[in-house]
Amino acid sequence: MNKPTDLTITAIDPEDIGYNDSPNEHFSAVLDARISRRSLLRGGLASAAGALFGSFSLSACGGNGGSDLTPDPAGTLPVAASAEKLLGFQAVSKSLADAVIVPAGYTASVLYALGDPLTASTPAYKNDGSDTDFENRAGDHHDGMEFFGLSNDGMPSANGVERGLLAVNHEATTDEKLSSHFLHVNGGTTTLPRPAPEVDKEIAVHGVAVVEVRRRAGKWETISGSSFNRRITPLTDIAISGPARGNALLVTKYSTNGTTTRGTLNNCGTGKTPWGTFLTGEENWSGYFVRGAADDAARGNDKSVTSLKRYGRNQGATSRHGWETGGPEDRYARWDISKTGVSINGSDDYRNEMNGMGYIVEINAYDKTQAARKRTGLGRFAHESAAFGIPVAGKPLAAYMGDDSRGEYIYKWVSAANWSAADADPANRMATGDKYLDAGKLYVAKFNPDGGGQWIELSIANPAIAGYTTYPFVDQADVLVNARLAGDAVGATKMDRPEWCSVNPANGEVYFSLTNNTNRRVEPNGSQFAPDSANPRVYTDVKGGTTNQAGNPNGHILRMKEGAAGSAATTFTWDVYAFGAESTADSSLVNLSSLTADQDFSSPDGLAFSPYTGICWVQTDDGAYTDVTNCMMLAALPGQVGDGKKLTLSYPRSAGGPLVVDTYVGKAPTADTLKRFLVGPAGCEITGLSETPDGKTMFVNIQHPGETTALANLADPSKYTSQWPSNAGYGAGRRPRSATIVITKNDGGRIGS
Repeated sequence: MNKPTDLTITAIDPEDIGYNDSPNEHFSAVLDARISRRSLLRGGLASAAGALFGSFSLSACGGNGGSDLTPDPAGTLPVAASAEKLLGFQAVSKSLADAVIVPAGYTASVLYALGDPLTASTPAYKNDGSDTDFENRAGDHHDGMEFFGLSNDGMPSANGVERGLLAVNHEATTDEKLSSHFLHVNGGTTTLPRPAPEVDKEIAVHGVAVVEVRRRAGKWETISGSSFNRRITPLTDIAISGPARGNALLVTKYSTNGTTTRGTLNNCGTGKTPWGTFLTGEENWSGYFVRGAADDAARGNDKSVTSLKRYGRNQGATSRHGWETGGPEDRYARWDISKTGVSINGSDDYRNEMNGMGYIVEINAYDKTQAARKRTGLGRFAHESAAFGIPVAGKPLAAYMGDDSRGEYIYKWVSAANWSAADADPANRMATGDKYLDAGKLYVAKFNPDGGGQWIELSIANPAIAGYTTYPFVDQADVLVNARLAGDAVGATKMDRPEWCSVNPANGEVYFSLTNNTNRRVEPNGSQFAPDSANPRVYTDVKGGTTNQAGNPNGHILRMKEGAAGSAATTFTWDVYAFGAESTADSSLVNLSSLTADQDFSSPDGLAFSPYTGICWVQTDDGAYTDVTNCMMLAALPGQVGDGKKLTLSYPRSAGGPLVVDTYVGKAPTADTLKRFLVGPAGCEITGLSETPDGKTMFVNIQHPGETTALANLADPSKYTSQWPSNAGYGAGRRPRSATIVITKNDGGRIGS
């Protein structure tokens, strides 16, 4: 997430463009043949009357990576409550209003916003750029989130619905050049060097927060003085765990034995383990580091140069915020990953510092005395969420993950230990994490053109990896730290930015959002690539009547069905679940899912199945359709892999006849199976989703409203592109703020009914 809304190729974050120049086939080479078709986010919508989020009320929900999966031990779909109709709400219309809009009969309220105090002694947020002490405040860019229940007396309780903890990712800042302008009085310094106080503030708003929430007198609130509250920032000590712990690749001046690192960064999607801990994914982290213009030679052009380039840090690469210029102190020096020391192992500089970022991090939300751990077994890449398959006693656990950059891969972790139901509520949650997340196998997906595919193990014992000459791997830790290169070595299939993933509790099928791709062409040139069966669309979308957006600006959703061995399967089948499109777009080439005006969407990103209702929630982070509507969240009751039909698309070319692409479209949605549920304020992304175990309270994050506000307009609130949530009656000042909202149904029913 955290991507600019303009989808022209020059405006996209460098991390989102991708760094995969391996010769592996793209999804384009893969599917000109058989694929079992699937259902789509099918559903229709009624008309669009929504309740405008005006006066301050709030409902908040967190980023469920689809991991909180099991509504019952058998993993069957939750049964609807008596007289309840899922997706019975009236669909919300598209909107450009600077407000949160939810269906009639629902209430949304602001719960937890940028700068809110987490301790009783922290002053209220002024929201004028003068605030400090962000180590004790809510961070910025609320993203993935999970709910952890508490009993009335404050003890961990999987069934707690009136009181609990929200673990919230704070991904990034709203940027204008180098500075994060809404955080600073006059917008901050946009030249180098950056002042230390500005850098310190920007670092502190990144990371993770745990905040206690409760419902009192029918209203949800945060508990600012709760003993559970805490922040984990890019400066917090975190243990390195798993196969790479203590490896030479993790040695730095700060950790000369390679067993710890400082902080977590650019946290995006989340997951909730079957034993009740929080997983957070480190996504676009490489852009925070600077690398010297002559660093290749300083490193002797060794293989670390290959690794750095593969993760987006060519020599001479500048950093996103210039944090390395904050001063000579070590907390600033770490952001410069140039080789400056004389040691062989990197113990006297930060040449290896970036190897400590890019992991799934496990946190025990209930116990701040237990250190967070980076689970290196799950690989190092631009992590989004981590979604667990349905746990089966006596079988290994599987966790699914995507690498969010163009041309990157889909991964699966399979634990060495078999699942034990006794571990669902263990005495020591982090020790249980050691059991299931430190020993196992990491796989990468290769998609076949017949609708099947293989999970290929990323192991030093694999001859393709052991003999890879582009990057000579030396041990399993090297394979995991450089998982992208290992994926290159085994010929994994290049995907179009795999973002969030989730698992359908009804049947265990795995869903991945593939957000968009403006780099497809019928006749590719350079780094562009042609359409294929799983990515079949190439079209021009005209935004605002003037901007031509080429490629596949609207994205789609992929799903996979494991083979007979379940979580441990090494084969799968797959299909495309739903295509994003404007409802009025050409139905023969663009709107292949026949979406109506109550269903159309663009750039699916957040994706989560409710473990309580079975509803699939789809959230957007869009720039292609924002001339028509702000970003949104939809509710779907999907079918299964293979329930649709085959289509053949034909594209004219300048020579050689037309390019013909076969694809498979899921069953057309109906008014009962897909509806728009929420539209957010101007300039925002909708992200993160979690619920209380009764399904009656939902938490959702509104990220970076008003992000297109120019620094030159900082002094004039009337020129802000958003004033949310202050215009909804929440908090001081008029600068826009990322925030968590809480959604409830006025009749006390479950969300989505």
